[in-house]
Amino acid sequence: MADAQLVNRKKFISSLDNALVEPFNDLSKKTRVPKSRLLDEAIEDLLKKYAKKDG
Repeated sequence: MADAQLVNRKKFISSLDNALVEPFNDLSKKTRVPKSRLLDEAIEDLLKKYAKKDG
């Protein structure tokens, strides 16, 4: 079976603190927002936070 084509995304591998896994899964289920979109939002917020510190 072939891998799905990703046009607007890139795959990457990471790990998550054990204490964050269940709350993260619950948030995704409760909001019905995919985990990948929640991660996008979190990374965007971090980038903005650190950009303010640099500038």
